Amino acid sequence: MDTSKHTFSTLFQQLGLAADSDSIEDFIVRYSPLPSEVALQDAPFWSDSQAQFLEEGLEDDSDWAEIIDELDARMRH
Repeated sequence: MDTSKHTFSTLFQQLGLAADSDSIEDFIVRYSPLPSEVALQDAPFWSDSQAQFLEEGLEDDSDWAEIIDELDARMRH
């Protein structure tokens, strides 16, 4: 079991996205703010597999849940 703390970089790598800080910031700026009525995993910019990963990470309260929650918060501002 991987017990290392996940970061935005590792989350973006897991999602198959560019994971350097500039690319992450660009992604957040491009797709923010996410409307309050849209769950992060239901946002239209995710592929089906990305959305599934985010949903399962939150539903299962996996070790990814904390960083997914942080991304959700950043996407709301």
